[in-house]
Amino acid sequence: MTGNKPMTFLTRRATTFLAAALTLILSAFVALPAASQEITPEHLAMARKYIDLTDHSGIYEATIVQAGINTYRQLLPQNPEIAEPLNKAIETVISAYKGRKGELFDQMARVYALTFAPEEMQQIVDFYSSPVGQKLSKANAELNSTIQRVMNVFSVNLNTEFFAKVRAELKAQGIDT
Repeated sequence: MTGNKPMTFLTRRATTFLAAALTLILSAFVALPAASQEITPEHLAMARKYIDLTDHSGIYEATIVQAGINTYRQLLPQNPEIAEPLNKAIETVISAYKGRKGELFDQMARVYALTFAPEEMQQIVDFYSSPVGQKLSKANAELNSTIQRVMNVFSVNLNTEFFAKVRAELKAQGIDT
C-alpha cells in the first residue's frame, strides 16, 4: 500500500499540471473572440436561457457521477474495507455539487453569446425551428468542440477537487487513505 503513495502523488501532480495547462489553453481560446466582441449582460442572459431550454443538465450530472466513480476506483483498491464509508463520503461530496451547474452553464452560454448576436439568440430562444434555429444546428458541431474543451477542463479540475474532498470526508471519520 505504501508503494502506491508515490504513484498517487505523481498522478495528482500530473493531473494538476494537466488541469493548469488545459485552463490556460481554454482561457486563451475563449478570450480571443471576446477582445473583438463585447458581450452585454442581456446577450449573455439570452444565451444562458438557450442553454437552459436545451436541457444540457445531463452533462453536468454525468460528469459529477463520473468523478465519484473515478474516486471510488482509486480509493477502494487501496482500502477494500472502507467500501461503505467511501460510498457515503462520495454521496456527501456529490450532494455538495448539486445546484452548482450554473457555473458550468454560464461558461457554455458565453460560447454561444460569442457566436450569435443578441437578436439571433432571441430568435433561437423564441423560434428554435426558424431559419436562425437551423443556423444554430449547423453551428453546433463547431460549438460542441469548444464546449467539450470546457467540459475537459471542468472534469480534470473536478476529479482532483472531488478526490480531495472525499479523502477529507473519510479523514473526518478517522479513516486515513
